[in-house]
Amino acid sequence: MAHQQQISLPAKLVNGGIAGMVGVTCVFPIDLAKTRLQNQRSGQQIYKNMMDCLIKTVKSEGYFGMYRGAAVNLTLVTPEKAIKLAANDFFRHQLSKDGSRLTVFKEMLAGCCAGMCQVIITTPMEMLKIQLQDAGRLAAQQRVMPSVATTLKMGGTSAVLSRSYNTTPAPKVMRVSATQITRELLRTTGVTGLYRGLGATLMRDIPFSVVYFPLFAHLHQLGKRSPEDPSVPFYWSFTSGCLAGSIAAVAVSPCDVVKTRLQSLRKGADEETYNGVVDCVRKILRKEGPGAFLKGASCRALVIAPLFGIAQVVYSVGVGEFLLGYTPNNIYSS
Repeated sequence: MAHQQQISLPAKLVNGGIAGMVGVTCVFPIDLAKTRLQNQRSGQQIYKNMMDCLIKTVKSEGYFGMYRGAAVNLTLVTPEKAIKLAANDFFRHQLSKDGSRLTVFKEMLAGCCAGMCQVIITTPMEMLKIQLQDAGRLAAQQRVMPSVATTLKMGGTSAVLSRSYNTTPAPKVMRVSATQITRELLRTTGVTGLYRGLGATLMRDIPFSVVYFPLFAHLHQLGKRSPEDPSVPFYWSFTSGCLAGSIAAVAVSPCDVVKTRLQSLRKGADEETYNGVVDCVRKILRKEGPGAFLKGASCRALVIAPLFGIAQVVYSVGVGEFLLGYTPNNIYSS
C-alpha cells in the first residue's frame, strides 16, 4: 500500500492539474461575475445579478471580456488543485497508518492541512486574477457616473496598475497583463504585495477544506455498489463533488467577500479601503449590513460545484494513472 501511495503521487498531481484546467475553463465567466458582484458597493450597483453582469460584460468588453484573468488562473490552477487534492490524500494516508478507519475529526484535520498547503499558490493567483477581473467593473462605473474617478489607495500611483482603469469621461478597459502587475507589485511592495490578503485566504480555504473533504468522503461512500465491490460510478463522484463543493462554498462565502475586498488594489470613488480583516468586517457591517457578506454566494456555489465535481471524476477515475501508465483505474490511498 505504501508503494502504491508513493508511485501514485505524480499521478495525483496530474489529475489535479487536468481537473483544474478543465473546470476553470468551464466556469470562469461565473467567477468573474462573482468578483464584480462582491466588489460593488450599495448605492453604486452596476450589476443587478449574475446574468445582468455577464450580459453587460459581453456588450461592453466582448465575449472574451468574460475571460479576463483566465490566463493567470489556468497557469496557476494546475499546481493549486494538485497541491490541494494530493495534500488531502497524503494527510489522510498519514493519519490512517495504524489501519483504523478515519474519524470525522481526522478527516477534518487532513482537510485543514490541505487548505493550509494550497494558499502558497492560491493567494498570488487570486491577487492577480481579481485585478484583471475587476477592471471592467470600474470602467463601467465611470461610464455610468462620468464624474467618478478611480484612485489607487495603496501607496503610490503606478502607471502600470493605472492602465486598467482609464479616467476619461468615456473610459475603455485598457489591457494590462498579470506579468506587468506582478512586476509592479514586486517593485513597489516586494513579495508581500503578492500575498496581500493571505490571512483572509487562510480564513476562507481552511474552513472550506475542513467542510468539503469529509463531506465529500461520506457522500462518495454512499455510492458504493456493495460491500464486496467498493468501486463508485463516475456520475456519483461528480454528484458528490458538486454537492459537497456547493455547500462548503456557501458556508465560507462571507470570508470570500472579505478576501476579495482586501485584495482589490483599485477602488472607485467613495469606496473605502481596509486595514486588515477585522477592519474590513467592521466597515462592511456598518455601511452595507450583514447581507453584503453573501454577495456572489450563488455565483461561488455555481463555480465551485462543477469545478470540484469535475476534479473528483478525473481524480477517482484515475486519468493521471492512465496517462503515466501506472495501474488500471482507481488507485486509492485511503
